[in-house]
Amino acid sequence: MTRVSLAATAGYLPERWMPAAEIAVASGIPEPVILDKFALSGKHIAAPDEHISDMSVRACEALLAETGVSVEEIDVLMYFGSMWKDYAVWQAAPWIAHRIGAVNAYAVEYDNVSCGAPVALRLARDMLVAEPELRNVLVVGACRESYLLDYENVRSRFMFNFGDGAVAGLLVRDGGRNELLGSYGLTDGSLSLQVKVARGGSVHADDGNPYLDVVDPAAMKEQLDRTSLQNFVRTAEGALARGGLRLEDVAYVCPLHVKRSMHVALCEALGIDVARSEVLDDTGHMSGVDTLLGLDRAARAGRVADGDVVLLLAAGTGYTWAASVVRWGPFA
Repeated sequence: MTRVSLAATAGYLPERWMPAAEIAVASGIPEPVILDKFALSGKHIAAPDEHISDMSVRACEALLAETGVSVEEIDVLMYFGSMWKDYAVWQAAPWIAHRIGAVNAYAVEYDNVSCGAPVALRLARDMLVAEPELRNVLVVGACRESYLLDYENVRSRFMFNFGDGAVAGLLVRDGGRNELLGSYGLTDGSLSLQVKVARGGSVHADDGNPYLDVVDPAAMKEQLDRTSLQNFVRTAEGALARGGLRLEDVAYVCPLHVKRSMHVALCEALGIDVARSEVLDDTGHMSGVDTLLGLDRAARAGRVADGDVVLLLAAGTGYTWAASVVRWGPFA
């Protein structure tokens, strides 16, 4: 039986940091609300000439430098980050592979929204299980969506925590530790038109709003208030079941960044102590980057120990909930 390791992770955050006080000035939301309710002390902002491909390259190079893995050994490079990339109709993965020197890598593109990382782990694992000749998959995602925010648009205020950054992960066939046990996801497509950038697609090529917008925030909130927590739980349970586990087996949770009340409610719904969850209060939300970057930070800080079952849990507008489960440490 093929077993897949999450052998390594590495992140990258832009140099510029936008503190809560600056977000408050831009948005008109009081700083204490940003700090307490948004659970956000600040976020990183990409430089004007720093794009998705640039941040992805930095994350990949950091991972390769730390592991000593030769870039020529990479079999697949998969980009899974934000759909808002360097160019509107364009694939980032081939350019990232070229820039890091992954000359033998098959480049694949899975650009997505905030559910990105758990689904990328699922796809990469499936590739390694299905194709015996593959030894590894380098996944990388990045976000630059802070540039899609209109702080004067109150309909989009729940997105004012959006920041920029990147993360990379290396999945290896039978790597011996940090086993990726299972993944699961579910979708409610009735909300698919609520959140979008109208301009640039075939419906509104040049005449739409160039920033992220929400059609009906009240209606979306009402529906998500009824369904989101139960969908998070169902997704978590589904991923755990595929690894022969249950919620009570989870030792640590790496969720996407959400407001504080939602984070607490999520942990309560999962039956997990909030102290055993990663809070990205100094980065904010970075599309599909959050969960894998959260795991990278937790592992480096020693908050995840050998034997811990770690749940990566995310949701993305569309609306899709996704989870992946990793047993940290040597294979049992």
